[in-house]
Amino acid sequence: MGKPMSRNLLKAGYQLIVYDIAEEPILELVAIGAVRGESPRDVATRAEVVMTMLPDGPEVEEVVLGKNGVLEEAKPGTLVVDMSSISPLVAQKVGKACEERGVDFLDAPVSGGEPKAIDGTLAIMVGGKPEVFERARPILAAMGSTITLTGPVGAGNVTKLANQIMVACNIAAMGEALALATKAGLDPEIVFNAVKGGLAGSTVLNAKAPMVVARNFKPGFRIRLHQKDLRNALLAAEAMKLPLPLTSLVQQMLMALMNDGKADLDHSAIVNFVEKLGQVEIARKAPGLSS
Repeated sequence: MGKPMSRNLLKAGYQLIVYDIAEEPILELVAIGAVRGESPRDVATRAEVVMTMLPDGPEVEEVVLGKNGVLEEAKPGTLVVDMSSISPLVAQKVGKACEERGVDFLDAPVSGGEPKAIDGTLAIMVGGKPEVFERARPILAAMGSTITLTGPVGAGNVTKLANQIMVACNIAAMGEALALATKAGLDPEIVFNAVKGGLAGSTVLNAKAPMVVARNFKPGFRIRLHQKDLRNALLAAEAMKLPLPLTSLVQQMLMALMNDGKADLDHSAIVNFVEKLGQVEIARKAPGLSS
């Protein structure tokens, strides 16, 4: 995600200093105009705005708060924008540490996966102070088409977790519906086309049903990452004593898929869980075949 987002920042004319623990994305970005950074600390010494895109909360804490991290050298007035999808509690912890150093902080997770990261049309959900949000808005606009301030620090990640719950449950329900249609002898592609214009239609359905019937599970957003997001949602809900029974069920489905070797498939492969239970494959019928 970070690499295509960086490409869009370069296209928009921003000067970038880039750092990653992997060499390949650094080399690719340097080749198109970025400057190489040597560590998060090094980046913070040279940049007024530091943006992070990392797998989960522990990595964000290490990069911002840890040894050779951003806060070791960030000057007062620096803006840190974390675009990772993490626990709201971790976002608030990092935000508080930044505030104590005179550093502005926003949590700004994104939705849309790799395809929208590439074309610069991510939905960006932001938590932080309004004046800090306005400072960051032009930069975020180079990467997203919808940029919304949802509340104080942590609110961006609460909103992202809400998004992830709706997406995961939608895919799971789609899997059950299309498995039912397939088991009944119908072509799931025809069923999808029949319902997509009605109340059951959704962006998730339109994006994921064609992938399923084509048996294309090339990852745009991976099973293991969605499982992480639902885990964070359940932990946040537990802290608020809020039961989330559907989220818990789908998170268990994702865990089972990871144990079945499907962790790096696209999250549309949630349907594989239903398919395995029902001994059915949701796929378009070959021309000329009938049930």
